[in-house]
Amino acid sequence: MEYLSIRQTSEKWGISIRRIQVLCAENRIPGATKIGSYWAIPADAEKPNDERIKSGKYIKEK
Repeated sequence: MEYLSIRQTSEKWGISIRRIQVLCAENRIPGATKIGSYWAIPADAEKPNDERIKSGKYIKEK
């Protein structure tokens, strides 16, 4: 299996390096493995959906 670095994944997906680090830490990227202080991300991994709240308001469920 081929792996990409965080920098390569950042360029591929068009998001910041820090955001990818957060996604890896939250186990939102399947197959991402931490090797020492670096993350190895599978080359065929798909970009997870952005689930952050962007409106500034919290959504209350009824």
